[in-house]
Amino acid sequence: MKRYTLRLALLAAGLALTTACEKNLLDQPNPNETLTGNYWLTSTDALTGVNTTYGGLQQLGAYKRWLSFAYDLRDDEGFSNSPWSELANFTKFIQTNYNFEPSRDIWRDHYRTIWRANQVLANVPNITMTDAQLKQRILAEAYFIRALCYFNLASLYGRVPLALQPSDLNVTPPQATDEAQVWTQIYADLQAAIGTDAAPNLPVSYTGSDLGRVTLGAARALLGKAYMQNRRWTDASAQFQRVIGSGVYSLTANYRDNFRHTSENNSESIFEVQFSDLKLAGNNGDIAEDANTSEGNNRPQFFGPPGEGLGYTDAEVRPWVVTEFLQEPTTTGARDPRLAATVFYNRQQFTTALPVDADTLVYGTGFLTRYKRGTANSQRVYWRKYQTDYYRPSENFDSPINHRVIRYADVLLLQAEALNEQGQTATAVPLINQVRTRAGLAPLVAGNFTQETLRTQLMHERVTEFTGEGLRWFDLRRWGLLDNQATLNQLSAHDPDFTNFVVAQNKSRLLPLVQQDVDLARLQQNPGW
Repeated sequence: MKRYTLRLALLAAGLALTTACEKNLLDQPNPNETLTGNYWLTSTDALTGVNTTYGGLQQLGAYKRWLSFAYDLRDDEGFSNSPWSELANFTKFIQTNYNFEPSRDIWRDHYRTIWRANQVLANVPNITMTDAQLKQRILAEAYFIRALCYFNLASLYGRVPLALQPSDLNVTPPQATDEAQVWTQIYADLQAAIGTDAAPNLPVSYTGSDLGRVTLGAARALLGKAYMQNRRWTDASAQFQRVIGSGVYSLTANYRDNFRHTSENNSESIFEVQFSDLKLAGNNGDIAEDANTSEGNNRPQFFGPPGEGLGYTDAEVRPWVVTEFLQEPTTTGARDPRLAATVFYNRQQFTTALPVDADTLVYGTGFLTRYKRGTANSQRVYWRKYQTDYYRPSENFDSPINHRVIRYADVLLLQAEALNEQGQTATAVPLINQVRTRAGLAPLVAGNFTQETLRTQLMHERVTEFTGEGLRWFDLRRWGLLDNQATLNQLSAHDPDFTNFVVAQNKSRLLPLVQQDVDLARLQQNPGW
């Protein structure tokens, strides 16, 4: 399902909200125009409607661009030295403009996608469809996407408005009483998406042009992740066990297959946002409501290393991440292969007992050939994960690489964490070993770990497996590392940006609500802002 249909004219903001006025004889309705009165009538309308909801995930404020800044650069793995100082400050927990473009776009585009999902949920039940199973599936897809949007909004903004009906100018969606209410809605949406064991609302897999749609495993995995963020270990574990026990998923043999467009929607993929470098006639780039908008992923252009045609280098990697990978060799004495898949770096810069192997290639040129030894650029660490260097010599705004929102390795390690938190440490270790074995590392011995030491080991395992995938921010929150000054001091030791982090009132744990909506909807701003 690489192309999302975006032809619904009713998705233009305010289309259904007309203002009464006198009409002259020439002011007649266009019978060919798509309006709410002649839409939501057929199964085709229902499918097209839910497809536009998927399309919302491709927008600038979603997985196309700014979420990577909000997650990968505000954690301790990445940072920004962007010449756009306001953007760099955004990743350093400094924001004076509460309408700042990236945050505004994240807010706007998530609510735009929620609005699309709400239209599906409100209108599809009234459509007469001969295929009842398809109808249930379409509704379940919309529930999942709405839950995913609130999953991000709750994690970034906390207490947000809960819009559960199609937009109405006369109705202001109520702001949640607290963040917990948002998570409760997420649970409910995902349970509605799942259905029951006797009558599941989603299939376990798809084929052909439907690849990429929400599956039963995706809904269960996201529900498990939502429970994890609230430390509901038993509930999370139950969902993850259903995913693992389904037999549908397995780790890919090659780790890098998870970040290439040539191996998308593979055995390890549980849910991906689909992107394409297809150029459309009349392409209007980033206009999110235009049917011809680009469907390319922008991340590689912004995260790419310096050099003509490579990237803006608005994002870099903290050196401690490289050191984390170098803590242990593979069983053959080599470096963890996930390191080279994750970053471009000067291998001679890091002191280690491991051999300095071949020079890293940066878009076909050796690192120290491209960035001369002793220069400032040769001392920096750049993102490689999700870059297109494996098949082309330069970057642009239209990467075809899908964003992997949930993959099986995440479920395995989260299940290990959930089991360990329930005191089942020995049971957790084999799940970790599945991920380690794929990387060529020696398996852990269950008897060597206590609950506390396995917690520490899992922190290491999640860095080496998931750096640059937008998961670290959720880990920091779940582990309580953003809640007190002592743990923040540990983060600041390898990421100076955290010296700006304000613990009081959970200020820096959340972004400020977008001020224009605070004013218009009379929302209560997040504490400390």
